[in-house]
Amino acid sequence: MRIPAHSVCTAIRDDIVSGVLERGSRLTEEQLARRYGVSRVPVREALRTLESEGFVLTRRHAGAHVAEPTEQEAADLLDMRALLEPLGAARAAQRRTDAHLKVLRGLVRLGQERARRGQGEDLRSLGAWFHETLAQASGSPPLTALLTQLRHKIAWMYAVGQPERPVETWAERGAIVDAVARGDAERARALTALHVERSTPLHRLKRPERGRVRVSQHVVNTTSARN
Repeated sequence: MRIPAHSVCTAIRDDIVSGVLERGSRLTEEQLARRYGVSRVPVREALRTLESEGFVLTRRHAGAHVAEPTEQEAADLLDMRALLEPLGAARAAQRRTDAHLKVLRGLVRLGQERARRGQGEDLRSLGAWFHETLAQASGSPPLTALLTQLRHKIAWMYAVGQPERPVETWAERGAIVDAVARGDAERARALTALHVERSTPLHRLKRPERGRVRVSQHVVNTTSARN
């Protein structure tokens, strides 16, 4: 069975973001193929993709390593988010479909309900789903891809705290959806810019935890794993 390279790429990326594969650690095709139960071919393709995304760095005579972004590079990620998310919301106001609106409104209802109940972990995943859907509603595959990659990198570099008033955070998202539904691109842009500005102080840089053992949740080839 041939395992798609994108599945292997997703598994490696997730393990980098979660810290299973530590920053600066060496990545060999053989080691990764064993870890995920696949051949070296999809691993090789995945490493090329992850290098283009900035998660992996290949050094001459040293092979592939997990990248080690600087604090300045991490700060740049938040600046990029402040520029791109409002642009995505403005485009969504112009290009969204009824299906996008239905999902966004459903997520806002769920988020408001969970916020009132204080279910923090649910709110984190719902928030990520909301922003992913808003990006898809932009109708721009390149912009959606950039925003997705940006979210992965921010999750890699930052721990994000919960807002003090999550009900207000979801009210902000609801207002964004209302602007998108009305086709008001400038209001969608402005509201999203404010939402991003208010959430930025919740981001705290992660410090590499050398020596801490984390276990991967990924086995790409389940058949191989059972044998």
